[in-house]
Amino acid sequence: MLRSSGFGMTGADRTLRPMRVLRVFHSGVVAAWRARERGIRARGHEVTLLSSARWNEGGSVVELQPHPDDPEGTVEPVATAGTHPALFVYDPRPLWRALGRRWDVIDLHEEPFAVATLEALVIRALRRQRAPYALYSAQNLDKRYPVPFRWWERWALRHARAVIVCSTEAGEICRRKGFPGVPDVVPLGVDVERFSPAERRPPAPDAPVQVGYVGRLAAHKGVDVLLRAVAGCPDLELTVVGAGPQEEELRQLATARNLRGRVRFVGSATPEQLPGLLRRMDVLAVPSRTTPGWVEQFGRVVVEGMAAGVPVVASDSGSLPDVVGDGGLLVPEGAPVALGEALRRMCREPGLWEQLRKRGLHRAQACSWEQVAKRYAEIYRRMTHTARSEVADTTDPEVVVVAYGSPQLLRSALEPVRELAVTVVDNSSLPEIRDLCGELGVRYLDPGWNGGFAAGVNQALSDRRVPGADVLLLNPDAVVDVNGVRHLHRVLRADPDLASVAPAQVDAEGRPARVAWPFPTPVRSWVEAVGLGRVNDRHEDYVIGSVLVMRAEALEQVGGFDDHFFLYAEETDWARRASLMGWQHRLVPEVTALHVGAATSTDPGRRETQFYAGQERYLRKHFGAVGWQAARVGQLVGAVARAVALPGDRGSRARARSAVLARGPLAVEAQAAPPPTPDRAAA
Repeated sequence: MLRSSGFGMTGADRTLRPMRVLRVFHSGVVAAWRARERGIRARGHEVTLLSSARWNEGGSVVELQPHPDDPEGTVEPVATAGTHPALFVYDPRPLWRALGRRWDVIDLHEEPFAVATLEALVIRALRRQRAPYALYSAQNLDKRYPVPFRWWERWALRHARAVIVCSTEAGEICRRKGFPGVPDVVPLGVDVERFSPAERRPPAPDAPVQVGYVGRLAAHKGVDVLLRAVAGCPDLELTVVGAGPQEEELRQLATARNLRGRVRFVGSATPEQLPGLLRRMDVLAVPSRTTPGWVEQFGRVVVEGMAAGVPVVASDSGSLPDVVGDGGLLVPEGAPVALGEALRRMCREPGLWEQLRKRGLHRAQACSWEQVAKRYAEIYRRMTHTARSEVADTTDPEVVVVAYGSPQLLRSALEPVRELAVTVVDNSSLPEIRDLCGELGVRYLDPGWNGGFAAGVNQALSDRRVPGADVLLLNPDAVVDVNGVRHLHRVLRADPDLASVAPAQVDAEGRPARVAWPFPTPVRSWVEAVGLGRVNDRHEDYVIGSVLVMRAEALEQVGGFDDHFFLYAEETDWARRASLMGWQHRLVPEVTALHVGAATSTDPGRRETQFYAGQERYLRKHFGAVGWQAARVGQLVGAVARAVALPGDRGSRARARSAVLARGPLAVEAQAAPPPTPDRAAA
């Protein structure tokens, strides 16, 4: 249910400098939900919360009231205009004052597409506030918002250092919309002390099963489905806690002959009343159903019920399967017969109630405010690059080599580093390479297909030999010795803002090869086209991936390579994403590696097509279709000019390049050799 932190931080929070955190959260008006801030403060950090002064939560207007555990001056009520969570704005004056102060982290607990998010980021820019910011999203429906909402949504996501979500699907949507890193899945918190369980047993075989529902009485919550489920099972009795627009309709359904006397509506419960109501239930039903505009985003009541020791039966709507996990039973949404059977089974099958109650209590502990606060503190450490991997600080890098044929070249690459932890991913599935790895004592992985360099790297990263270590990516046609690797590693660990380092390189004839490059952009494509490439050369934004040491903490934050890149530009994309999250990349000229270059390829024309296809993927991803077309025209102009002006082979290559650019590199690549898939490889 939760993403693990991936590596141990050096020391406890209190051994590091406390962080100053500004949180903006309109629902902080609910005192119980400010337990997150209190938990972060308990870990030694300074947290100031700007919250709406009053807000409609669950159908009731709540005014911000002081809480005895909130230190004076740490919670500031802010007036708001508007009532929709995505369309309201804050009074800008408190934001202006707060964003003028020094912070280590700004945590905008608002959706990326919300107007309030835009407001806060504009004020942040005007105040020249340099602290990195985090965003929050619960949106697990992939919606395409109208202009201009989707414009600032993408911009906000691309420049965020972290995105905190309450479900895996919400995180995937944020990545598809532009977030460059790995979203952090953090549950909604629960007060496990207030919702502590009572000592009780499942109902006796001859006693009715007390089913409970807690939530809004609206069509998407599926309470009518629950009523039909109870109607079909005479030994079930139902208590409905909540209010909403469907209440009268549901009350009318409950007067049916087969439900009469078995359904009780108690109205809305206060936060103080809810734990007691839950403890009197034998089983909690959460029958939500998906609609075209809504899907269950988390289901906080599931965790509250588990914390109170109440086993849960839920539909499989939205994020409920992730939240329930092995702590309850799942049924198809909108299926009253299956729901009724599951409610009865929970309490009638010997041992099941006790087993799922125990599992639910365990899952609820992971959602305690203490654990939620711990996760937030870890996220803030990653955002500020103050998280340290103990393993990486004390261990040599793990080596990853993605091979494709050429066993003799591979031997030359492996022998100097064989004393390190080495994994070879063999995209060619050659017995000779498997045997070579056995001879040298390095790990051999055969993916069974050639998914490209990025997919090969990701396979090794998903099954680490030394979890938490830094990673050396080594081309099979490159050679660097262990002393060089260790020097690169020392340089990397010495600067907490470095995501990757690379050595200088020479080719087989000893000629220097370029290692540090500027990030490709549409503007730089035109600068190159008009013959001003030296202007671009002033920028050394990233280093190439033929011999590349990557920082464990950056991999944790940014993730692995994008395996949509088959060959070329995958390390450029990773470096760009890391750069957006505040990381840097450096050439280390004191170390020199040999790189033959393209030695595992026998088709120069195909290699050049793949290079430009990689460029197209990169430019489309980071600048959109319009940005790619602008860059393509610039590259085409430059290629045509060279085709006309240059004689011999150089002119011929420029004409071939012009043809590829005119048709579109991705189209040419697909026509020449359709991208492989595991299914096609197996066939």
